[in-house]
Amino acid sequence: MQAAPEREERERFHVYQCRGAGLGLGIFLLAELLQWYTAAFRDPLMLQPPEWFKAFIYCEAFLQLPFFPVAGYAFLKGGCKWIRTPAIIYSTHVATTLLPILAHIVFHDFSKSEHSGPQTQRERLTLLSIYLPYLLVPLLILYTMLRNPHYNQADKRKRK
Repeated sequence: MQAAPEREERERFHVYQCRGAGLGLGIFLLAELLQWYTAAFRDPLMLQPPEWFKAFIYCEAFLQLPFFPVAGYAFLKGGCKWIRTPAIIYSTHVATTLLPILAHIVFHDFSKSEHSGPQTQRERLTLLSIYLPYLLVPLLILYTMLRNPHYNQADKRKRK
């Protein structure tokens, strides 16, 4: 395992390579933000994601992100009952992807990881508190779609 100063120097070199490649100040600042976040909250999933986590990232990019403007429109406009099914699909998908992430944070042995992960119970709980809203908000959306009479009401058609 590399010593901490050597690892930091290698990571900084990678950041400066990105900056030197002409990718701009924005990419450099995002890389610095990522370095700060992973150091402050000890989240190795962001620095070296396992393959299963990468699959979740692709799902987020191609399934969840396109849903946001559609849902934003429907919820801000109000009265859009058609959002019920897409919101149920979105919320169940996100909730099921968060369960393995939260289990990984709680049960994984990070002492064998290349990047330092949470070692104490307090660090694990802190990292859980970062990810937990991404579970709670979809569960609230699901609850709303299933229990709110506005979204749960079946179309009433006149029978002859």
